[in-house]
Amino acid sequence: MNKSSFFIIGQHAVIEALKNPKRKVLRVFLTEESKKNIHRKNQKKNLLNDVKVYFKTKKELDKYSTKESLQHQGYVAEIEHLEKPILKEFIKEKNNITLVCLDGVTDPRNIGSLIRSAASFDIDGIIIKERNFPSESKLLYKASSGAIEYINIFEVSNINSTLKNLKDKNFWVYGFDGKGEKDFTNIEWKGNNILLFGSEGYGMHQHTSKYADFLVKIEINKKIESLNISNSAAIVFHHLSFIKKRVD
Repeated sequence: MNKSSFFIIGQHAVIEALKNPKRKVLRVFLTEESKKNIHRKNQKKNLLNDVKVYFKTKKELDKYSTKESLQHQGYVAEIEHLEKPILKEFIKEKNNITLVCLDGVTDPRNIGSLIRSAASFDIDGIIIKERNFPSESKLLYKASSGAIEYINIFEVSNINSTLKNLKDKNFWVYGFDGKGEKDFTNIEWKGNNILLFGSEGYGMHQHTSKYADFLVKIEINKKIESLNISNSAAIVFHHLSFIKKRVD
């Protein structure tokens, strides 16, 4: 049975999809210049082997990005979904795991940017409610800049039950909230941890926040109400990555 396919656009999104041996790329639509660019940047391997390549003008490719008002940069690809990783299997016999859990976050640009930061700083995976994950969004793929090919995304049916199960398996849940009692940099980040982020407009759902063992915050200028979620996440991910490297 064939998986459903969808289109992505943008230089980094398309090139990283071509590099990923687990990603099935069905067709690629390129300008002559973007094809040359692929070969210039990947001289050791022909990424277009075994891929159907169609040459188009920039104007012809515009139809794939006009609706979202995005720049295709001369790169469009039709791809299939990756195999979905199973959270229960992933955490078996692993230690010092750091996972991100998104509660009510639905904006494709924010999710894509967060994926890019998570992959950049070696976060082990992202947990998101299945129906909230815009898995075929061109905007998400563009914002992740190809990083979606390098991180585990665990789509779950229920965030609360997932958190409960992880707590039962010795995970600590840290909910990020502007009203948190402690700055996150004052935490000893050891063991298995879940970084729980709520939506920008409403934060964590009240019932979901009850699963947090601790509510922590990012100290910012008191004149500023809050940070964008993707910016907040990047700050946290970088700090945890720095601690991990220092310990190692």
